[in-house]
Amino acid sequence: MGKIERMLTTMMLSAAITATAFAAPAFAAPDRASAQSDDAQARDAQADDARPAIALSQGWRFHFGDAPGSVTDARFDDRGWEKVSVPHSWNHIGAYALTRGTETDNRQGVGWYRLWVDAPAAKSGERQYLDFAAVGKLAEVWVNGRHVGTHKGAFARFRLDVTDAWKPGQRNLVVVSADNSKVEPGSSTSEVIPLSGDFFVHGGIYREVSLLQLPAASIDPLDFGGPGVYAYAAKITPESAAIEIRTKLRNAGAAPRNLTLSTEIRDARGKIVARSVQPVTLAPGASEQRANVNIARPHRWNGRADPYLYSVTSTLSDGKARLDRVSQPLGLRTFRFDADAGFFLNEQHVKLHGVSRHQDALGSGWALTPEQHAEDMALIEELGANTIRQAHYQHADAWSDLADKAGMVVWAELPYVTTPSVSGGQGSEALWTNAEQQLREQIRQNYNHPSILMWSVGNEVDSAKGFGVKGSPPKPLALLQHLDAIAKEEDPHRPTTFADCCEGLTLVQTAGEKLAGTADLIGYNRYYGWYYPNPLQARTDLGDTLDKFHRDHPALPLSLSEYGAGGAISQHSDDGRNGFVNFVGRPHPEEYQAWVHEQTWPSIAKRDFVFASWVWAMFDFSSDLRDEGDAVDLNDKGLVTADRRERKDAFWFYKVAWSDTPALHLAGKRYVDRAYPVMDVKAYSTASSATLAIDGKPIGTAPCAEFVCEWKNVSLRPGANTAVVTATEGGKTLRDTARWNGPDVERNGLRINAGSLAWLDLGTRQFGSDTFVTGGKPVVLNLVGFGGRSMAPIRQVDAADPALFDYWRDGAAFSYDIPLPDGQWTVTLHLFEPRKTSSPDQSLAVKANGQPVIEGLNLLKEAGAPLKELVRTFPVTVLHGRLILDFSSVSGNAALAGIEIAR
Repeated sequence: MGKIERMLTTMMLSAAITATAFAAPAFAAPDRASAQSDDAQARDAQADDARPAIALSQGWRFHFGDAPGSVTDARFDDRGWEKVSVPHSWNHIGAYALTRGTETDNRQGVGWYRLWVDAPAAKSGERQYLDFAAVGKLAEVWVNGRHVGTHKGAFARFRLDVTDAWKPGQRNLVVVSADNSKVEPGSSTSEVIPLSGDFFVHGGIYREVSLLQLPAASIDPLDFGGPGVYAYAAKITPESAAIEIRTKLRNAGAAPRNLTLSTEIRDARGKIVARSVQPVTLAPGASEQRANVNIARPHRWNGRADPYLYSVTSTLSDGKARLDRVSQPLGLRTFRFDADAGFFLNEQHVKLHGVSRHQDALGSGWALTPEQHAEDMALIEELGANTIRQAHYQHADAWSDLADKAGMVVWAELPYVTTPSVSGGQGSEALWTNAEQQLREQIRQNYNHPSILMWSVGNEVDSAKGFGVKGSPPKPLALLQHLDAIAKEEDPHRPTTFADCCEGLTLVQTAGEKLAGTADLIGYNRYYGWYYPNPLQARTDLGDTLDKFHRDHPALPLSLSEYGAGGAISQHSDDGRNGFVNFVGRPHPEEYQAWVHEQTWPSIAKRDFVFASWVWAMFDFSSDLRDEGDAVDLNDKGLVTADRRERKDAFWFYKVAWSDTPALHLAGKRYVDRAYPVMDVKAYSTASSATLAIDGKPIGTAPCAEFVCEWKNVSLRPGANTAVVTATEGGKTLRDTARWNGPDVERNGLRINAGSLAWLDLGTRQFGSDTFVTGGKPVVLNLVGFGGRSMAPIRQVDAADPALFDYWRDGAAFSYDIPLPDGQWTVTLHLFEPRKTSSPDQSLAVKANGQPVIEGLNLLKEAGAPLKELVRTFPVTVLHGRLILDFSSVSGNAALAGIEIAR
């Protein structure tokens, strides 16, 4: 297959606000040069564009748990229930703490909502619709005691025609049950995707609710929750854009109606640039009308450079009055994905680099406000990203609207995650039906967003065994293929994609199905430097893997849909290349996370065939599978903390690497109280070099290779040290500062937490992370998996400070070269035998600066039992500012948990 044949080309015209328009679209200010009459016309049209909707946000009563059958009855007494407003979720998951606190609410089950509505009067024949932007995860709705509908799925908008139960001009009772029960065989949620995943499914009416009052003949509000107006650019040239617009109509009456459908397109100033007027004979039921219009000299939506939006408005009238109107923002653009050259927007190559985002925030869960959505987008824009992956489900209309306006390229995803079944196989007919329903909802509700350029039909669908699903690995391919076909049926103009977890890996047992090539594009979730062996080879291993995938699938455009590492802003490392990487545990030093990204990005940036990459993730997010870093119930791979307060060092690395302007940032600012009298100083800069001074003393100028500038073994004096880094680029002087407190080694000594990636605070004694060492390997005492599942029986060392033995350095030979002031010192070693048995001939020897200090030590014999601390102390004399400790062992390994050195 040739290169041209490998190019997937598509053109789309899109729009932003799906579903009910709660307010008129916001447009740029009119051009002052335009005619006054045009301006007035545009303003009048904009003010009149909104489809009326009555917000149902206040006055709800809420109760979690069992409720009697009479709960839907008007006579039921709910005065003891909690007063809430909508959006609302009862769940509050995640905290920066080591254990769950009282603020945690991870209840799963059924929550009940009741609302009395003083309904406005209705015109004759008018229909009443309840519009739910999302309810997690299953919803049942009653009006005035009558069951009016069910919706299965936590993420899509749904509307219910409640006319037959509604009482216009009177008080009406709305009752909703929201069910997010834990997925188990036979549970109420076991046939509703997602069945599993590394995120928590929040319960509640967590997006807006409104009442629509529409004539019997209207633009269809029941089209899978979509806007009913769908537009596509069949052809775009510099001279003209040919637009095809489909408007779904509904006649709820018994007789045909002779009506008029008008369609208008306005530019960003609000001026009409195209119009179509059609007579319509609308038979009872649902139907579709098509219109074709042309826009002269089209202004393209051009991503971050120029996210220009038009609007399309469909208006249905009966010759006397307007019956219904829906308006949608539009974006005109062409795009294509090339398996060799990457992504092209409007025929210009764009390297897509961005982030994945979950829809929760600390303290709010999924019940986000418009202000919180806007804050998230502002942070992503600040980062310099040009693409966003909506993980792992349909996000709010407001969020995709922001993406349109910001010019972000969006990967939109269906929540087919991890597995099609909790009991093996390809999944039940009910689950397939639900997955198809959720996909159709997502595409129709988001069809018009110009930012969305690909539909993802799944994420890590063959990873069930990694999440503890019992039995044989499920078979996800058949459903993936089915969903791919549905996506193409719904929208043949955008490519499909999915995120793969397991191709070429042996860490997770799968059914062995070949998934690559099912969709038009593919994303690989790969965590080199984190989940996989040999983390220090992250850069090489990732590059080799990407090259291999490209060779194996030469016709398939590929991306890196996830990569990253955990980062805890209160946990720090003195040398991130020496300790054990405990990916689902503690600690997760901020410095190591940054190092992983420093290593990963260059491998991505140099490969044009990688059309996009998304950091996992932009923000720390809730997951009750996680107990790691400095948090509980949070996945801490975010570049920003879940409360949006702190930008981690990895954030600053990307802000520099993706910056269009000169930039400079000193890393490691939060690690204020340093464990050692020397440190490696690191800065990120767009400049070719940077200069460092400590307390006004020049340290030197360092090159900034791949945006990273480093100064090795910089001495710190006891107490405060002020660092100033400067750089010059484009005639502009850049400057950043930090303050680090150096330890008073003469008074307090020096301590090393052997095997650990981070320092350890034992109250009066602070151990720095494993540093100054060569040889041996770091080992963890207890390795756990997702959800706290232990890989082996939990062990504990009988020791004065058991936490010091969570990690150790193990090996037949290793050596420490420790900077110390000259003079007499006392060294204390914390040793133990981690193995149940050892050779009776084991013999550990230790030398200090070449002189034997320990000889013929059998750890198990001397300690008296495995997993029992053995302390050895000896004096040393330090000359020339270095203490070298050499460990060697025969017939077994040395196991060193800590070193303490004091006067």
